[in-house]
Amino acid sequence: MDEKKVLIVDDQAGIRVLLYEVLSNEGYQAFVAANGKEAMQMIEKSKPHLMLLDMKIPGMNGLEILKHTKQKDPNIKVIMMTAYGEIEFVNQAMEEGACMHFTKPFDIDELRKAVKQHMFPDEQLRSG
Repeated sequence: MDEKKVLIVDDQAGIRVLLYEVLSNEGYQAFVAANGKEAMQMIEKSKPHLMLLDMKIPGMNGLEILKHTKQKDPNIKVIMMTAYGEIEFVNQAMEEGACMHFTKPFDIDELRKAVKQHMFPDEQLRSG
């Protein structure tokens, strides 16, 4: 089986490192980007299956990155990460094709489960 690839896009280094370590330990091939330009380069280069995308990114906001991503490859699943109270962004992101969102600070175990659920939807059906 192909190794599943996750792209983490967040301008906070601590969150990038945490998510990179957690997802790498789960067996995913993880990539990180600190801004929209890096995110676009990583999408081209690494062809991720799923992207964890922060809403507030310098130079290009999460919605713009989401739109560009879906234009490049509509099959990339996107989980948005937002600060508390950005509900209008969340609604827009869902309309643009995000599959779900987490509000920061998030529960890392919940995020791990969500990534697994979106990476392996068939297994969820079998395991109930």
